[in-house]
Amino acid sequence: MMWRPLWAIIEREMIRMIRQRGRLVSTAVRPLIWLLVVGSGFNAVMGQMGGEPYHYFLVPGVLGMVMLFGAMLVSLSVVYDKEFGIMRLLITAPLPHYWIVLAKILSATAIAVVQAAGMTVLLAIFGYVGGQISIPLLLLGFLTTALACASLGMVVAVWSSTLDNFAVIMNFVIFPVFFLSGALYPVQQLPGVLKLIAMINPFTYGVDLLKHALLGTSMTLMGTDFGVGLDVAVLLGFSALATFVACLQFSHEAATGLLDFLRS
Repeated sequence: MMWRPLWAIIEREMIRMIRQRGRLVSTAVRPLIWLLVVGSGFNAVMGQMGGEPYHYFLVPGVLGMVMLFGAMLVSLSVVYDKEFGIMRLLITAPLPHYWIVLAKILSATAIAVVQAAGMTVLLAIFGYVGGQISIPLLLLGFLTTALACASLGMVVAVWSSTLDNFAVIMNFVIFPVFFLSGALYPVQQLPGVLKLIAMINPFTYGVDLLKHALLGTSMTLMGTDFGVGLDVAVLLGFSALATFVACLQFSHEAATGLLDFLRS
């Protein structure tokens, strides 16, 4: 019986994504802008230096960006539900509060994977995805990276009381997470401090896993930085830790809010 409310929350988020057409369009436009503008600029510089095509190196980071932004936007619904009173209906339902967090994380993961898969097909049509692709590794990269991004978004959401507060925290989190990773440049070639920060960043390992799936050994100078086993271990470990923290905070907040509501 617990699976029915869990699926209801996931289904609600999926329907919301389908109905928000502007959100779907922005999901496709933002990565293409990065490929056309940033990719073309760096590709021109590296071409003069005799380097390999930068577009191919940028694709895993772009797909990671799709999942990062997609998962964060789903987490925004948690703050929306809290601010407009919808969350009170959920916390009064006969199920543990942490199930709400798990349902939101699973829905954010599913939406991020769907968006990344759609973007992969679009990039393949435009010729940005080469023939070195490994489907099993790509699916593994999608699932683990989306789960880590969804868990991170949920941690931000449970600590945000208003939409404005979430927007500020999201911008403070999402851009350092993206730029201080291996999405735009190889981690092993970064200076000492930046390399250390990138290695602490869990998103780095998601992008690296996508590089394993999409690039393989085709790029010698700008390839992968870590092993597949380390990438998966870090992503799953971070997801478990972030989910645990989010469940604790949300359960405490929900219990306090419900008690205040009953008293009023």
